[in-house]
Amino acid sequence: MSVVVMHSEMSPWANNHAVDIDRTFADFGIEPIGPVAERLPEIPPFISRKIVVGHRDYGLIADAIRNRTRFHVLTGFMPSGLPHLGHLMVMKEVVWHVEQGGCGYVAVADREAHAVRGISWEKCREYGKQYLQCLYALGFSGKTYFQSRNERVKDLAFESSIKVNFSDLQAIYGFGQDTSLGHAMSVITQVADILFPQLDAGPAPTIVPVGLDQDPHLRLTRDVAYKFRMFTVEDRGSHISARSKNAPEEALAAVHRAFPGSKKYEGHVDIPGAEYDRVQEVVRAIEIGHGGFGFFPPSSTYHIFMPGLQGGKMSSSIPESLFGFYEPDAAVKKKIMAALTGGRMTLDEQRRLGGEPDRCPVFLLNLFHMATDDAELAEIRRRCVQGELTCGQCKKETLERVRTFLREFREKMDEAEHLVEE
Repeated sequence: MSVVVMHSEMSPWANNHAVDIDRTFADFGIEPIGPVAERLPEIPPFISRKIVVGHRDYGLIADAIRNRTRFHVLTGFMPSGLPHLGHLMVMKEVVWHVEQGGCGYVAVADREAHAVRGISWEKCREYGKQYLQCLYALGFSGKTYFQSRNERVKDLAFESSIKVNFSDLQAIYGFGQDTSLGHAMSVITQVADILFPQLDAGPAPTIVPVGLDQDPHLRLTRDVAYKFRMFTVEDRGSHISARSKNAPEEALAAVHRAFPGSKKYEGHVDIPGAEYDRVQEVVRAIEIGHGGFGFFPPSSTYHIFMPGLQGGKMSSSIPESLFGFYEPDAAVKKKIMAALTGGRMTLDEQRRLGGEPDRCPVFLLNLFHMATDDAELAEIRRRCVQGELTCGQCKKETLERVRTFLREFREKMDEAEHLVEE
């Protein structure tokens, strides 16, 4: 599937979700997901269907899944409106990683919604609870919280703010003189969100599934995580070197004592004959013992955006672009049957030339969510490309899948309502 999406500046708050994927990968060091995904015991549909397309340091997570070692998974949702189809993919990614053994965390970014979108605290609470209800309906288990009510996150945000200056925010987000302090504070709070699982449950690789437009938050958080570390650990070939960044002298001495035969110098300890991973583990524990955090830089995966039913952006501000989970059947039917397609101009052309499913919002609706069986999806594509399936018939078949999905999902949401804490 080819995705041609572009705009000149990537922002988590842009009204246009279009991103030039190749340019973004090249400019910001994001890698294609394919090679590292081969290390997973099983490849999930959102990767095999090329919905998740990129990553940073996902190898740490793939190895943790394969070796059954500890890792965290976190994402957040800004409660600026009711949850909809556009939010489901990242929810599914989080749930899948929890099922693979990850310790799950979900933040409701009510501080961001209040500061950036002007949403009242009452509405933030109302919308946020519905996001959590969706997550539980999909099978999520783990910790959830609202930013405004998590004192440890707010304290970590303050600590993180010491590591960030306004030139950083200007370079990453394009902030200027008219940017409110509340907006800047919401960014630092999201840094704390991303690092919070390691504060709460101990340092471990952490995967953060996001859309490509959210990458600025990951870049900033990785920089802050690095600045929090007291040491860097380097493989020098003949030895491993633990080098102080801002470690107290007692911590440097503790590293020296932990490795008999090591040599202590001013500002670093050289350790011959040691394994790199073992030194990292010991040094991290020493940092924590001396008041540090020992954070791993967060890993991330990046998914493409599902287009709206009319093409373009899927947004609650464009009602025709999506349907709600509790929307009346008549309204859902009207939107599906009026959706843009990748069909030809005439029925004769459709029969002769076939459709273009990769440009079709209806096919992509099936790809993302409605056709869960790969063989079924492949058959939809084949019939479309070979001109056997008309757009009208495809919409009717898709509508039946949507009806089944909504019926089952509503039941699960109703059953999960009691799991959402007051």
